[in-house]
This record gives sequence, C-alpha cells and structure tokens, in this order.
Amino acid sequence: MPIEILMPALSPTMSEGKLAKWHKKEGDQVSSGDVIAEIETDKATMEFEAVDEGVIGKILVPEGTEGVAVNELIALLLEEGEDASALEGAGKAKAAPAPAEAGSSQPAASEAAVSAQAAAPQPAARSGGHGGARIFASPLARRIAKEAGLDLAALKGSGPHGRIVKADVEKAKAEGTAKAAPAAAAAPQAAKPAAPAPAPVPEFGPKFHEVPHSGMRKTIARRLSESKRDVPHFYLTIDCNLDALMALRKDLNGRSDAYKLSVNDFIIRASALALRKVPAANVSWTDTAMRVYEEVDISVAVATPAGLITPVIKNADQKGLAAISNEIKSLAARAREGKLKPEEYQGGGFTISNLGMYGINNFAAIINPPQACILAVGAGEQRPIVKDGALAIATMMTATLSVDHRAVDGAVGAEYLAALKQLIEDPLTMLL
Repeated sequence: MPIEILMPALSPTMSEGKLAKWHKKEGDQVSSGDVIAEIETDKATMEFEAVDEGVIGKILVPEGTEGVAVNELIALLLEEGEDASALEGAGKAKAAPAPAEAGSSQPAASEAAVSAQAAAPQPAARSGGHGGARIFASPLARRIAKEAGLDLAALKGSGPHGRIVKADVEKAKAEGTAKAAPAAAAAPQAAKPAAPAPAPVPEFGPKFHEVPHSGMRKTIARRLSESKRDVPHFYLTIDCNLDALMALRKDLNGRSDAYKLSVNDFIIRASALALRKVPAANVSWTDTAMRVYEEVDISVAVATPAGLITPVIKNADQKGLAAISNEIKSLAARAREGKLKPEEYQGGGFTISNLGMYGINNFAAIINPPQACILAVGAGEQRPIVKDGALAIATMMTATLSVDHRAVDGAVGAEYLAALKQLIEDPLTMLL
C-alpha cells in the first residue's frame, strides 16, 4: 500500500495552506530529506521535506492550490517493490482534523516561539497521541506500528526533530518494549468552510480588476480588526531631539565598513533598554493572569509585497547596535522573500512600527495582540524649538505609544516614554 503524504502543519496555529510548488513530479525518486514541495502559510513560504524513500506515484493536489487543510492527502509515495497497480483504490482518504489553535485570541505573528518540531518543515504525519499530544511519525512507521499493535506514544523517535521512523518501530517490535496501542476512535471528518459568495459587481463606477486575498492579507485583516474591536487602546505621544543621536550615528558609521547603522537601529536598542528600565510595560494581558516577560524581544514591522510581518529581535537589550543592525537587515530581507522561519516572526513582547522613511511625521499604530504596546515612530525633521530660553532649530522625532489599558496604565506608559526619550537624546548611554 502506498505511503500517504499529507499536508504538513508548519506552525501550531496553521489550519490550512497553499501548495505553492512541487519540486518532484510523478515518477521521480525521493530520498529522505529531499525537498518535495513548497508550502505557503499565512506568513511565509517553507520547504517541505520527505521522511520516507520511494517514488512519487500520484500527485493529488496540484501546485497553486489554496485552502489545503492540514493533514489532507496531497500525494502518494510508492515503496520499493510497488508499482502503479498499488495506487488503485488509494488516495480516497479524507482530511483529518487540523490541529487546534493554541489560544485563539493570540495571533501566530505574536505567539511564543514554536518548538523545534513545529518550527521545522514537517514531513507527512497525522495528528494523534494521548491527551491531545501530537505524535510525529512517518507514515511507514505508523503503518508498521498499527500492524504490530504497538503504541507510538510509548516510542522515542530517532529521526529529525524526534520523529518516529521505521527503525524505531522495528526495534520496539523486536524488543517487545512498546505496549499495545489502544483502539483509536474514528476521527470526525473536517468540514471545509463554505466558499464566500462573490462580491456584487456595482452597476456604476470606475472599471476595476480584483486581486484575490493572500493568506497573509486575510490574517492581517482578521487579527487587526479583532485588536481594534477588543483591545482598549489609548495613546501617548512624545517628541525626541535627534541631534546627538544623528551625530553619534555619523561618527560610528565612519569607523567601520562592517555595519551601517540606521536611526531605526538606535530606536530598537533604546526601546529594548527602556523596557528593561520599566518592566511593567513589558507585559501582555490574559484572561487569567498578567504575563510579565522576563526577556526583551522586540518585534519590528516590515512591509512586504504580501503584507505586514513582524520579525523578532530576541534579547534586544543584550545586543549592541551593530548586531541589531545586521540582524534586522537579514530578517527584513528574508521577510520580503517569504523565507522567515516561524520562530523568527512569532513571539515578541513589544512592537516598533517606523514610517519615518516615508515622510510620515506622526501616526498611531494598532496593537499587535497579545502584546500590550506598539511604538509608532515618525520622521526626524528640523523644527523650531525653545532651547535655554531662546529659539533654535533641532532635528525632532515624534513617537506615539499605543497601549492596551487592561495591561498597562497611563503612568506606566508615560514612565516608559520618559526612559525612551532620555536614551534617544543621550545616545552614549546606549553604549554603556
């Protein structure tokens, strides 16, 4: 019987994805570890690796297909000694239920970093196990375990990321170490949501063409609508003098070709250090408790052709300006290519959105749940100010903090902005 290749779950909250591209065609030989397809989630395009060896017997889901449910059968792999006759009657399995979301109120782009198993491109495997736990095993290992009456939950996998492979089952079978598998209840068939009705075509108005929504755009629309509706926003605005920062930036950039610091690099560093000084702002709200983050992970909004994504600078308060600069450049480049790993854009306790490079001098951003704060940064521009009782010209920047009032009070938000302003206006303190 052919091995079933199923749509993988590439993150804990993924319920469906787009089969963007097949790297193998029917009749191609496949070895364990070969990239057989590219899967597009709501945030990135990831490679899908084979765990079993064989020949691609039949592709059931053509490339470009959207809305493919997790654990839906996408292809059949012929094992050694099998020919096309083994495909008869195969490929009629229904999609298994997708993994439940881990906390539906928390978007994937802002959840804690996923485990190595979930983060890595996953080979075909069904959800299963005891107490709702997912067991990662190759289809061949599952089949052998079922035939031998072995319980996969009692086995320890030796494959990639702890996946149970054929050798693990054969070893347990020979040693008689795994207890008999309990009878599995029939899995309910996952009902696909009905396709939305097409939008009515207006009788009058300008000509138009329609571009179908990408998975990322749908996710952005849903989650930001939920944020604006459900999170009680309030806003605090402060002006910062950038003259000293600009002078320090010019001096540092002239010392080495190994980095090129931007104003945003200084802002990321200052935001992280300010959170270390005011930990009451480094929190998020849950219905049962306040979540106080012990590390300072900064999400940075990056515009991509498909929409907004927020790669994360982990432990930003412990990194120097050059390290932050090089890391965010790498993350932003891969974000625009759709090549970020889930652990690179999930998590983060605080977000920065900078539109200064577009000439925007002041705006208020929508909070990225479950985070409690997002800092909207405007352009640095010359403005008249009063300095030492006299009129002067300075390069000023306006920053607005959007705050979840359930988690952070006004006084805490004001204390945070004061700490941020002090760091930006006396940037040498960032180097200490």
